[in-house]
This record gives sequence, structure tokens and C-alpha cells, in this order.
Amino acid sequence: MDKMQMLIKFETKSSRVKGVSFHPKRPWILASLHNGSIQLWDYRMGILLEKFEEHDGPVRGISFHPSRDLFVSGGDDYKIRVWSYKTRRCLFTLQGHLDYVRTVYFHPEQPWIISASDDQTIRIWNWQSKQCIAVLTGHNHYVMCAQFHPKEDLVVSACLDQTVRVWDISGLRKKNAAGSGPPMPDMIGTKGMNLGMNSQQDMFGLSDVIVKFVLEGHMRGVNWCAFHPDKPLILSAGDDRQIKIWRMSDNKAWELDACRGHYNNVSSAVFHSGRDFIISDSEDKSIRVWDANKRTLIQTFRREQDRFWCLASHPEINLFAAGHDGGLIVFKLERERPAYSIYQNSLIHVAGSELRLHDYNTDTTTSLIKIRSSTPGKYVPPPRSLSFNPAEKLVLINTDIEGGTYELHSLAGNTPAGQARAGAGSSAVWISRNRFAVLEKATQTIHIRDPTNVTTKTIKAPVSVNEMFLAPGGNLILSSPNSVLLFDVQSRAIIAELSVPGVKYVSWSVDMTKVALLSKHTITIASNNFKQLAQVSETIRIKSAAWDEQNVLLYTTLNHLKYALTQGDNGIICTLDDPHYLTKVRGSTAYCIDRNAENYSLNIDPTEYRFKLALVQRNYEQVVSIIKNSNLVGQSIIAYLQKKGYPEIALHFVRDNVTRFGLALECGDMNIALETAKAIDKPQYWLKLSQESLRLGHIQVADQAYQRMKDMNKLSFLYSITGATDKQQRLGKTLSLSDNFTQRFQHSLYAGNPEDRIRIFEESGQLPLAYLTAKSHGFEEKAKAILAAAEIDESEISGLSTDGSLLVPPAPLISAPELDWPRLDVSKNMLDKKLFSSSNKPHEPAQTQPEEDNGLPNGASLNEAKEDLADSAAEPTGSGWGMDEELDIEDEIVAAEAAAVDKGISGALVAPESDPDDLTILGRKAKSPIDFVLVGDFEKGMKSLKTKYGITSFEPLKPLFLEIYSSSRTVLSTFPGVPPTRIPLFKPSQDGSGSTGLTVPVALCKVQTAARKIQDNHQLFTEGKFSLANEQFRKTLQSMVLVVANDEVEEEQRASMIKEAREYILGTSLELKRRDIAVQSPSEAAKKQQIELAAYFTKCEMKDTHTQLALRSAMTVSFKAQCFRTAGDFARRLLELDPPEGVAQKAKQLQAVCDRQSRNAIDIDYNEFTPFVICAASLTPIYQGEPSVECAYCQASYKPTYAQSICEICKIARIGTV
Repeated sequence: MDKMQMLIKFETKSSRVKGVSFHPKRPWILASLHNGSIQLWDYRMGILLEKFEEHDGPVRGISFHPSRDLFVSGGDDYKIRVWSYKTRRCLFTLQGHLDYVRTVYFHPEQPWIISASDDQTIRIWNWQSKQCIAVLTGHNHYVMCAQFHPKEDLVVSACLDQTVRVWDISGLRKKNAAGSGPPMPDMIGTKGMNLGMNSQQDMFGLSDVIVKFVLEGHMRGVNWCAFHPDKPLILSAGDDRQIKIWRMSDNKAWELDACRGHYNNVSSAVFHSGRDFIISDSEDKSIRVWDANKRTLIQTFRREQDRFWCLASHPEINLFAAGHDGGLIVFKLERERPAYSIYQNSLIHVAGSELRLHDYNTDTTTSLIKIRSSTPGKYVPPPRSLSFNPAEKLVLINTDIEGGTYELHSLAGNTPAGQARAGAGSSAVWISRNRFAVLEKATQTIHIRDPTNVTTKTIKAPVSVNEMFLAPGGNLILSSPNSVLLFDVQSRAIIAELSVPGVKYVSWSVDMTKVALLSKHTITIASNNFKQLAQVSETIRIKSAAWDEQNVLLYTTLNHLKYALTQGDNGIICTLDDPHYLTKVRGSTAYCIDRNAENYSLNIDPTEYRFKLALVQRNYEQVVSIIKNSNLVGQSIIAYLQKKGYPEIALHFVRDNVTRFGLALECGDMNIALETAKAIDKPQYWLKLSQESLRLGHIQVADQAYQRMKDMNKLSFLYSITGATDKQQRLGKTLSLSDNFTQRFQHSLYAGNPEDRIRIFEESGQLPLAYLTAKSHGFEEKAKAILAAAEIDESEISGLSTDGSLLVPPAPLISAPELDWPRLDVSKNMLDKKLFSSSNKPHEPAQTQPEEDNGLPNGASLNEAKEDLADSAAEPTGSGWGMDEELDIEDEIVAAEAAAVDKGISGALVAPESDPDDLTILGRKAKSPIDFVLVGDFEKGMKSLKTKYGITSFEPLKPLFLEIYSSSRTVLSTFPGVPPTRIPLFKPSQDGSGSTGLTVPVALCKVQTAARKIQDNHQLFTEGKFSLANEQFRKTLQSMVLVVANDEVEEEQRASMIKEAREYILGTSLELKRRDIAVQSPSEAAKKQQIELAAYFTKCEMKDTHTQLALRSAMTVSFKAQCFRTAGDFARRLLELDPPEGVAQKAKQLQAVCDRQSRNAIDIDYNEFTPFVICAASLTPIYQGEPSVECAYCQASYKPTYAQSICEICKIARIGTV
């Protein structure tokens, strides 16, 4: 039997769930819990929306209203509560049951609620009148479930009395339709209800509800019952571990069959609305799926820890929910995405058991072939994917049967259904006209097969592969758990790799230059060589994607149609009611296929993403056209334009004054800012305008803003710093009418008017200060008048200072208050010109003349001055050349700007650059790497080092770069509060003419400096500090990439020191490795490796004294390991270097002993008679004649397997490249 999949879409953890209900439209589900709580979840987003906790005790029944914002609940507190999820509160409570309420449901049309209770009754309530309109009695045990028929006037109920009853409520409907009398009293008949409802007729005089059928067949109590949504079938589930199917007609009902397989009580069961399936759950901790026709078990899904208590199906889509001991799960039973493939203007897709062709041009669908044989009782999962071969008219259909199978159908030969070629494997896809690839997941093997299904080639997958997709050129895209690979089938090589996990689908652009890799919640956009361009993340599942003709990706989620540009911008096009699978996008039409394999088209508005695409591509013609011809407005577009640096374009979309004001300030358009500030006329906006206009040098705008704010202090200060003495005087006259003495005094200080200050002191009663001011400024008569007013004699005043200076403000050097501060204006770019030239009614210049006369020349305005400056700046030549009247160069300007766009030059406004400093000028003349580093151009310095020495790892050089750069300048402190000035340190140079000039800053990396460092490192080596010596030699070696040699002699010294440092690094690496082995392992293999490393150490080209030390060490190690012949060779070499007398004596003695033994107890890889070099990575010999590669910088030798890796000696250059 082929396995069915349970696709879990949502899961919660909570206490026991006794009831679940789907909302018919929204992605919501209600769960009633055993602890008395009701939870409302959004199962798409996985969010708990609300909790309702007014029941006392477990809540067993729960149900959404089919159309209103209501739901109903029933619990062990005997109460039925009706809730509004809109207001999130209980509206009212229905009381009447005398025991636990088991289930509650709304009628699909009438304002009724049906409830089943342990008080052995079923009640029908009118929730509008809040009254019970019928009590159905007759069961003699707990009524576990009662439901309305979805279309007819019937009710079905299940009871622990082992019966299922069908009730006719047509009389109740007629009674309520005709207008009923007073509500039914809340009482229950004492006698059981028989088939004729005699007791109810006796009690009420008429029969509103009658028992139509009593279904007996269960051996124990019945827990659940349900109608089929379309057929005259009833489903019941009971404690006898059976699910029974009943059929009914107008006058009888009978048992069709029973489904047996559960081994504990069956809690509930439902019909599948779209397939002939029955789904049941049980206390045996399983959910089972049955064939409704054959009544055979299809699949069992188990949870080892949780018993299931309830089950519900979504009223419209293929979703189910089951409640268990630990929460609930929302699931569906099979994938609903149709399998399809697109070729030119056609769509080939699977619909049921047919293969169909949909023509986009004619919007017609035709059936091609039958593809699946209908084996009775056998479950066949839907196809997962489809691959079409247009050359041979062959189709590959992949299905998740038995771990993955595929079928090969021919459209030309009309292969009969069931006779197609088939094989085991998944992700079968055509890679050429006569070859297709199949993935065998079990062995991770890719089989290449021909149209006869014969294997022609077998390839071992380079990684663990889950899915496989087509790529251009006969290549494949392999999806692994952590990445996707572009794989060349012919060479069996990985071309490129992207770290994108869980890729499920792939969508190629029309021209096959872009690819979208679709994961569960992300889309990665890449080029056809797998260079990542952008990545888009979503919070809900991504369903499909398709490219339009302009390489804009459109994609769908569960509820939105969205777009994504290749540089990462994305947005929403429209909202979707149901999941759509995009197949093709053409113009303003998106073609889709739904879960029922029906093709249709959506009319979309592409204006927004085409506008953004035009901005990205700098297609200004289209930008202007969209602005003029569309209603593209909204905060998202404005925010996008601001983010991308086009606030001036956003002004064309905005009509709201507040938004226009902010945009105008951002793009520096003081005219529009002033215009909108006048329209808003609020202090905070005048304050912002004054601050920004003053920052940009728009003095007249700032003047108006301060006047509107009535900020006389700032206005007075503005007049002072601009030299507007006339305005200052007029402002003083205005302030003289004010009672604000502080403000008047402040202005008098700015204006330098002592008479005003004397008058202010007098008016405020400060006569002593008035007298002192008059006396200080030489107003003797005024001083005497003040003394007289104060009735004080001048002889009584003493201690007046005579050496003070007057408070006089500095006189303005330039008095031009009518002009704004000078600014550098830049010419309009191509977009600005097109916008302004295409505008039928451009913005009128804002009047910058204040309401009061502020000294600005009549007829002048800021906007006119700005346009004059822009016009003069846009002139390519001066008027003195005499060419402007003869040549029309507008076309050439347009062509030049278009060429700049083609080259990727930004068209946005760029402020003119300041004059370059001395270091920048010298940096342009620099040639050597250290020159670039000295002037701070690290990027060029690194490029120069890579070209010259093959340096690719620059992290070790970072401290050196920073040290050299810092040494090229000094810091000069000036005044307190002023940032220090950095001054470059130049070295003088003498040119051929005898004049002295300046060259690049003094370089600290010299040959002499490196030589001193080498000597210091020798001492570390002599002292046996090998780890420190290794580190210091490497730093010295790295620094020599920036050493400057002034002549050939210094260049030779530099090369010699590089070689010397390399050899010492290699030698110390060998010795450190030998000592680590000696500490870690005493084995024979370790002894052998110690002798070899000691022997290789002696081959390093070091100073004689250091070679002697290496030979003495190797001699001792070899002798202790009884390698006498090798030890004797080391002793002989040591004696050749004329060591000290004591060392020579010991060497001679050891040589004599070794000559007598003349054998090695351990065979080592060391042949002193064959020249060799040492591989710096493996620390093994490379004998003469064997292949080797070298480091591009230090020339360290390596075996070929280490090519293209970083050198182990210098740690900065790559092996085998320059």
C-alpha cells in the first residue's frame, strides 16, 4: 500500500483539547480546553489571538457561526455561551440544560443553535431571541453529539444508549417561518420519546420535531455522528471501536458498512469534502484514513503520547484539526499543488487522471492523454512535479509513491494509461532532447537515462541531495539540506554553490539569466552562475513564483500576490482569497492555476514595480511617463523615494502639506518648504524651517520664519551677523513698544545702541544702571538728569572705573542683508530636466519677500536667483568663447548623460567635491604599495600587493597598515574646543633642476630596520625560544612586503632577508612539531617522525652557528633511537662546520661509536644523497624531480595538492599564483 502523508500545518501545546472549530473564511481555529479555557488561534501565522475564560469547568462544545462574527461554546457548567470575537466578550448565556453540554453547533441558515447534553436531551435555541424553541427527548443516556444537516431540515444525534437518531425539524422551520407564539417553557417530558412523539404531542398540542429514523447497530455507546455534505450518508463512531456508515432515503435508513481497526474508543469521524475518504480519531492515540467506497484502511498516523478527543474539517478547504491530550494539530492529507510545466505560450499540467494543455493565447484547455489507471481500493498520491521535453514530446511525471517513482509518457504516440514507462527515483527532469536525470535518494545516485528509460550514465551525488531541478546548458541544480549547487553533468563538477537551505522549487526567468530559489519562507534571487542578487523573507509560506518580461519576479504566498526586484526591493500587488499558483506573467496579466487544476488569469496593476524598476535602471523616460499618467500615490512610494534618495520626485506625488514640508526640507527646496509652512502655519514648522534655511544659507527664508515665530532674539541676532543694520534699527523701534525689558536690552546690545539701554534702565526703575551706562558712554547731560531724578548729588558717588572699554558690537565688513549666503548649485540631472520640462504647470516660485519690508530688492526672489545660478552652472562653456549662440548642444548633453547611465554612473545630485589635500594629490602619483598605505588608500595598496606578490590574505597586515598610516602624519593642537589638525609629514626631494620639493611621507619600513629585526630574531632562536622566534620572523617577513629599497644593493639585501626569514620560520616549525610529538606520543611511529623532523631541520639554510645547534639536536635524537648510521652522518656534518672544541670532541666520540654499529633501528624518510626541499605544509621532503609549487611571495615549496591555498610560512600569499 502506498503511504499517504500527513502534512502538519500548525500545532499547539496546551492542556487537553475537547473541541475544535474552523472559521469558514479566516485562517482561525477555536480550541475548547479541559481546563475551562477557549483559545482562538491564527493557524497560518501560528499566533494565539485571544483567550476566553468564563466557563467553570471543561469546555466540550465549540463552533463558529458560518457568516456572523459569533461563536458558541458549551461546557460542564451546564451553560451555553454565545461570544463575539469582534468585541472579544461573551454576549449572553443560554441556560436550561441540567448536565454537561457535549456539543454545540449553529444552523447554516436559521438563527438556531443545537446542543447535546448529558441530561439526555437535545435542545434547539434561537440565539436572536435567546430562547429555547425545542427540546428533543427520547434518548435514554448521555447525548454525545447532535448536528444539523447542511442542507435539509434534519438533525442527527448520537447517544451512549447505542443508537443514532435522525430527527425531522421541518415543522419547526415552518412554525418559525410563519411566526411562532410564545417561547417554549423550559421543561422536559418525563416519558421517553417514541417514533410518534406522542408525549410531545400531548404536551404541546403539535409536533414541531419528530424522530424520522432510529439507527441501531453499535454494540456500545455512540460518541459521534455527522452528515455527509452532499450525499445521503451518515457517519457514526462509538465505544465499540467501529465507524459505521449509514445510508438514508425518504422513508428508511440502513447500515452500509463498518470500518474496523481502532483498538480503543473512537472519539469522532468526518467525511473528506473533496475525496472519498473518512478520517477518524480515537483514544488509541491514532488518526486513521479510510476509503469511503471500499471501507478499507488507507493510512494510520500515530502519536505515542496523546489520546485524540475531537476532529473537525474545514468547511471549504482541505484542512483538518484534531484535539488531543497535549494540544491540537492542523493538517492536510496530501499536497494540493498541481504538477505543471511551461513551454512558450502553453502550460502542460496534471488534472486528476489526465494530462492537459492550456493555451495562454486562446485561453483554452484541451485533454492530451490519460495518465493514471484507476485501481479500485488503491490510494495513488497526486503527482509532485512534471518535466516536459518539447523536442520529443515526452513528459516525465514524478510521484511520491514507494519513496519516489516517475512515469515517462509520450504525447505523440498516445501511450495508453497504465502502459507508460516507469521507474524508481525522484526529481526526474530532462537535461537534453534525449536524456533525463533521475535522483535515487537511497544511494544518493544520479542516473542519466535515454527516452527508452535505459541508464546511460551513473553519477555519485557530490552531497546529500533532497531535490533536483533543471539548469541551463544541461546542468542541474541540486538542493541539499544546507545549500544548493549548480552541477555540471558532463564534467561531474560543482560549478557554484549558494548557502540556501531547504529549496523546494525553482523558477527561471524568460531569458534564463535569473533564477529564483523558493524555500518555505524565503526566496533567493541569483544569476545563472549562482551569484546571489537578493533575498526576500516572508512570515508565511511561499507558494509559487514566475518572472515577467522585464525580469521582475512575482510570487504568491497563502494570501498575497507580491513582487521582488533583483536588487531586493519588494512589495504587495494584491490580496488573494485563496492560494494561487503562478504559472506565467505577461504585461498586466498574471496566469494562475488553482488546487483543482483550473486555469484562470488575474488582472494586476504593475505600475508600482515598473516605476521602481525604472528608477533602478535609471530609465527616466519611463519614470516621467508613469508620474504623468498614473495615480501612483501612497506612503510606501513616498518612503521608497526617500530611501532611494529621490525626495524631489516624491514631491510630485504628494498633496498633503505636512508631508510636502518634510520632503521639501529633505531635498533642500526652500521655496516649497516656505509655501507649505505658510499653509500649515504652526510654530513647530516655522522652527524647523528657520533651522534648515539658516543651515543652507537661505537668509531671507530664515528672516520670514523668525518673524512668523515672533522670535525677536534670534531675529536680532540674524540681523547682527548679516550686517542688516537698517532692519536692526526698525526691529528696535518695534520692540520699544514692548514691555519685555530683557528682550529689548538684548537687542540693544546687538544693535550697539547705548541710548536704548539707558532708556530701558530708566523705564524699568534701574536708575543706578542707567546712570552708569550714561556716564560710561559720555552722555553727561543724561547722567545729570538721572541723578536729579534720583535726588542724588554727584559728590555722593565714588569708585567709578575709568579704564573700562565700551560694549560696542563689531562693525560688519560686508553689509549685504538682501543676499543669501553663497552656495554651490549643481545642475539638474536627466530626471530633473525631464520632470520640469514635461510639467505643464510647474510649481510657482514661493514669494520670499516678507510681509514687512526686510530690505530685499523689489521683484527679486530666492527661486529666481536659484534658477539663474542653475542656468549659469549648466552652461558648458563661458560666454567669452562666443560659441553659445551658434551651437545647440542639448542633444549632446542628453547623449552624454545616457552614456553615463549605461556605464552605471549615478544620476542623482552629487555635491561638488572639495579641493584635494596634499596626501590625496600625492596618492594619485603613488606607485609602490607602501605609498598607497602612507596616504591612506588601503584598497589600492592591497590591489598593488596582490598584483606584485600574490598577497590575498590581508588580515595579518592590518596592524602594519594602520601603524604606517599613523606614522605618516602628526597632530597639531590649536584652540580649546577646536578639533586638532592632522598634518602630513613629507620628506624633501631634490629634482634635477636643483629645486626642493615634497614627495610622499617618510616611510618607516626600510631595509636597515628589517635587518635589525632579523638580528633580534636570531637571538631568540639562539636562546631556544622557538615559538616566539617563529612569530617574530613571520612578522618581519610580512613587513618586508612594504620595505622600500632605494637601490639594487638594498633590493638584494631585501631578497636575502626574505629567504632567511622563510628558512628560519620553516626550521622553527619543524622543531616545534617535533617537540609536540615527543610530548604527546611515545610510540614507534612517533619516534620515526621525530627523527625525520630533526633531520629536515638540519637542511634549513641558516647561519652556521644555528645549523650546528640543529645538527647537535638531530644527532642526539637519532642516537637515542639507535639510528646510528644517520646519527653518524649528522656528527660528520657537524665536524665540517668547525664547532667549539668541547662539541667537536663529543661529536668525534659519537661518530666512532656509530661507525662501528653502522645501522638504523628505524627506517626513516630521509635520503641525504638526493637533493630535496621541504613542503612547508606537510613538513615532508619533496625530492629532486618531483612536482612542486611555490608561494608567490616567499617562495616556500609545497606539494601540488596545496596549490591555491594560503602559504603556511608567510600566511599572506597564495600558493602557486602571482
